[in-house]
Amino acid sequence: MRAIIQTGYGPPERVLALAEVPEPEMGDDDVLLRVKATSVNTPDWIVTAGVPYVLRLKAGLRGPSTPVRGSDVAGVVEAVGARVEDLHPGDEVFGSLWDAARITLPHGTFAELTVAPAAQVVRKPVGVSFEAAGAAGMAGLTALAAVREVGQVGPGSRVLINGVSGGVGTFAAQIAKASGAEVTGVCSARNAELVRSLGVDRVIDYGAEDFTAGAERYDVVLDNVLNHPPKRTARVLAPSGTFIPNSVGNTGGLLAGLPRMARAKLMGRSVRVAFANYVVDHERLGALAALLETGEVRVVVGETYALEAAPAAVAHMLGHHARGKLVIAV
Repeated sequence: MRAIIQTGYGPPERVLALAEVPEPEMGDDDVLLRVKATSVNTPDWIVTAGVPYVLRLKAGLRGPSTPVRGSDVAGVVEAVGARVEDLHPGDEVFGSLWDAARITLPHGTFAELTVAPAAQVVRKPVGVSFEAAGAAGMAGLTALAAVREVGQVGPGSRVLINGVSGGVGTFAAQIAKASGAEVTGVCSARNAELVRSLGVDRVIDYGAEDFTAGAERYDVVLDNVLNHPPKRTARVLAPSGTFIPNSVGNTGGLLAGLPRMARAKLMGRSVRVAFANYVVDHERLGALAALLETGEVRVVVGETYALEAAPAAVAHMLGHHARGKLVIAV
């Protein structure tokens, strides 16, 4: 089968390439999927770049121990393991292979076939395209965790989302609106129209206004960019508000993001700081599928790439200016 394999660490166009590889083998609790679509997420470019270097101690010194990147998936079931009872060959499914305990996954999705734990995929809503479903996993589940589980957003909640035009941001804005919140989004002027189309009540152009200096106060601040020191961002929290830092891949790069995530965590003594650590399971995927099926949430696809162009898709995300989700159609 065809797959994008990683041969070392560095620029995506240099270390990622299309190759013929053996078909993956599945276990009793797995399903074999013919991949129709996947998408690029932060772990993909971090492992591709191999920075910070300490990451390589776990991922592999000269190159990642598993060569295929990608965790989001939408596709068709080809075969099921002996203990899988709720899925059958021919079912159209979507989900995420992500495992927070791993840096690299046993099987990636930048490939024609992949193996997924059956517990981490559900049936795709009929009216949702493979491209949309293939971009929903990591970003959609992260947004659900941030808005519903961590932020406890409900009717009347005041929510600010920094980086609202990105993958997690576009999902979070719509989920917050579906929950009855008043949503303010921070993005560039070129993305303002897109963000308003998602139902965002107020858009702040970060090129013209510093939201951390404003007078407004918010019950939840979801920061997907971390382009301000955490203490400045926390200024805009209402009493008992929640600050959710959600990125090490900000505009200053990974090495700028990690210290800011650490400083935000230390602020937990004086400010409620919580992280959107999502879990991939049938319950949460089912909740995401329901939002997609009803149309309360739509997947914003910035660009779609063919499988052989996956290195360019990873490079695009590495530039930290992706709009919505970058999809790879297989």
